[in-house]
Amino acid sequence: MPRIAGIDVPEKKKIFFALQYIYGIGPRYAADILAEAGVNPDLRATEVNEQQLAAINAIIDNSYIVEGALRRQVQQNVQRLKDIRSYRGERHRRGLPTRGQRTRSNARTRKGKKKTVAGKKGVKAK
Repeated sequence: MPRIAGIDVPEKKKIFFALQYIYGIGPRYAADILAEAGVNPDLRATEVNEQQLAAINAIIDNSYIVEGALRRQVQQNVQRLKDIRSYRGERHRRGLPTRGQRTRSNARTRKGKKKTVAGKKGVKAK
């Protein structure tokens, strides 16, 4: 399995898609990296030779923040919002959506499984 930026990427996939298994690299960055390295995006990951692999690794190391460093940076940004007690920080703290989505009928991903609240019993008419 080829290792790119310290990550094992799938060997049977095209290198364009294999690069996207690295946290922080999407389609746009993958295309830019391959163009800069002069590697054909249609090659399978196993078909990429050592020289091309070294060029890809060098480009990623020098130009992009990926994996652990990027995860740490994102976590620090969220922690900063919490520390300054901004609105977005409070939403992060409570586990609610931070970008203005409605929460009355949706937001199950952030809020978790439904918590049933006991409602009022039916009032009997005389």
